[in-house]
Amino acid sequence: MKHRLDPGAAHVLALGRAANQAPFELGTVSEARAAYDEGCPTLQGDREPVAAIEDRTIAGRGGPIPLRIYRGVGAPNADAPALLYLHGGGWVVGTLESHDEICRWFANVGACIVFCPDYRLAPEHKFPAGLEDCVSALAYVVEQASALGIDPDRVAVAGDSAGGNLAAVLSLLSRDGVAAKISAQLLLYPNTDAGQTADSYVRFSQGYGLTASTMRWFRDHYVRNAADIGDWRVSPLVVENIKGVPPAFVAIAGHDILTDEGEAYARRLAEAGIPLILRCWPDQIHGFVSMGRHIPAARRAVEEAVAGWRSFVNHAD
Repeated sequence: MKHRLDPGAAHVLALGRAANQAPFELGTVSEARAAYDEGCPTLQGDREPVAAIEDRTIAGRGGPIPLRIYRGVGAPNADAPALLYLHGGGWVVGTLESHDEICRWFANVGACIVFCPDYRLAPEHKFPAGLEDCVSALAYVVEQASALGIDPDRVAVAGDSAGGNLAAVLSLLSRDGVAAKISAQLLLYPNTDAGQTADSYVRFSQGYGLTASTMRWFRDHYVRNAADIGDWRVSPLVVENIKGVPPAFVAIAGHDILTDEGEAYARRLAEAGIPLILRCWPDQIHGFVSMGRHIPAARRAVEEAVAGWRSFVNHAD
């Protein structure tokens, strides 16, 4: 059954057509980053106040990593739940500012502390550089839990799109003992298969925001060679064994080229017996959680993700 677009999503697409900007793949990386940074404030809603924000720099395997820390309203001073948020942007664009709205929402809705690393981007830093920064950021959060006032047993990871990809991979690495312990994974329309052969790449190839050609451009900047496409650390959907990963909340947008691979990843989680909440917004487009100025469902998606996270924690207790 085909669903009509949400009016807010349709409005966002109309704004994009009116702007008449060239697709990222027709310009340089610098031009894409500038266009993305310029467009974000026109889509994000008001940045709601949090209890505190602090910018730090932490050590990473590849060098210093900027890290922004959000203390949500109502977050306890000790043993607070914590969320490592990995921003989207195709591994090529995106900054701490582009996902500031989402991090504030998660901090306040979850009454938790959110950590957002400004991980290295491609093509200057190809796979696995950005992933290594995420591993380092997670290690910092867990190892410094006492000083940071968080409960190391209640550290979750979240991300949208390419950030959802990194969050899913980080969860697998955590399962394998390669990364620090994670209690839950919250994946917003995650990229899980760099092969890009799913039917949704055909159904929504153009006209719904993120296009198939732009996604290919992102991927080709991220990977070092064709062999990386089949590496599960790039395409977690192809991992041989998915058992033992943390409980997952997976959000899917119905009018999105990543719809099929997100649902396929959720199916693998369910078949492996992983506690799972799969939530589909059939009338939404890719990236809708970053479009709170026009799409009320954006904040509701964060609220549902936090509710799912809490249900996993309560179930574990």
